[in-house]
Amino acid sequence: MSVKIALLGFGTVASGVPFLLKENGEKITQSGRSEIEVAKVLVKDEEEKNRLLAAGNDFHFVTNIDEILSDKDITIVVELMGRIEPAKTFMTRALEAGKHVVTANKDLLAMHGTELLEIAKKNHVALYYEAAVAGGIPILRTLANSLASDKITRVLGVVNGTSNFMMTKMVEEGWSYEDALAEAQRLGFAESNPTNDVDGIDAAYKMVILSQFAFGMNVKFEDVSHQGIRNITPEDVAVAQDLGYVVKLVGSIEETPSGIAAEVTPTFLPKAHPLASVNGVMNAVFVESIGIGESMYYGPGAGQKPTATSVVADIIRIVRRLNDGTIGKDFNEYSRPVVLAQPEDVKANYYFSILAPDSKGQILKLAEIFNAEDISFKQILQDGKQEGKARVVIITHKINKAQLENITAALKALAEFELLNTFKVLGE
Repeated sequence: MSVKIALLGFGTVASGVPFLLKENGEKITQSGRSEIEVAKVLVKDEEEKNRLLAAGNDFHFVTNIDEILSDKDITIVVELMGRIEPAKTFMTRALEAGKHVVTANKDLLAMHGTELLEIAKKNHVALYYEAAVAGGIPILRTLANSLASDKITRVLGVVNGTSNFMMTKMVEEGWSYEDALAEAQRLGFAESNPTNDVDGIDAAYKMVILSQFAFGMNVKFEDVSHQGIRNITPEDVAVAQDLGYVVKLVGSIEETPSGIAAEVTPTFLPKAHPLASVNGVMNAVFVESIGIGESMYYGPGAGQKPTATSVVADIIRIVRRLNDGTIGKDFNEYSRPVVLAQPEDVKANYYFSILAPDSKGQILKLAEIFNAEDISFKQILQDGKQEGKARVVIITHKINKAQLENITAALKALAEFELLNTFKVLGE
């Protein structure tokens, strides 16, 4: 028996799907116990259709989604268009038409995943999305299956290749943010509008999805605070190096006594931490749990073949379940009510970079300001001078989010001090 699929879009990842079906055909057929055939491919317009045909692509290209939805022979729809619309409309209609859906669309799943999963459940069809978080890294199925018996306490992730490539250049070669961005755009790693990557939005979308699989809680995107890498300076990177840290944009989800807390923020990682060695466009997810302890899942977070590998794995799983008669089960079967952590329970060490008058008594004054919020110093140093000002760097002992907000407001209220940057520090 042959199972027919349709592709929505024929960009980089989508074109990797037929490549894998052909290249690894024997194994795929054995794994799914059926051949998998690309029956139709949806493209934007006739111009794109003609261009793809002229390039030697031998597929049945269509420009109207109805040609796919009305085709009773097509069992699985693979959405690889990206963005919210028209992807959401097409996926909704496909699910309502009784077709199983595979997607890599993290933006859509983070914003509308609950709604789409309900539609899938109502229509007794599957909605799988392994590729949505870390491309070729099979993290979602690992969390759902292999770690089903373990209690996860914290997840840390370097899950955006663009920002990680830029941070690697800034750390290893001392580049500025602007130079690193220009190089990422030149190489095609960053779009002309890099907002989603450099402001931590893309990583925040992925934290939403990871929260469902790791903690069973469907955290909303709005509940994931995110800070990007735009404001990181070579001075911040240099002082991190001197103190034994590497700066990375890290997404984190942790369970506290009052609930879970999710965020994306520049983070000082100890050089010995496994995530500190994740460089270039590579991704990694680091899991802390009661059973295993610490484990890390590393690999390419994007790219044609890696992402297509996860997409095809989802297709195989659906085909296998169709053959077993077990289709319709949720991709993730772990669910519990969402309970967000209280700010007082979210604790970490923090780095402060402060511009202070270059005169006696300023460090003492800073100590008094921090002490008023019951914050103690782990490390403090003066790092450089400019125009009568001295740069003071402070790494605190663990403080909670409420203290962080209070001390940030207190520093900003004082004219003689300028708070340059505040970053999280992964400590003991």
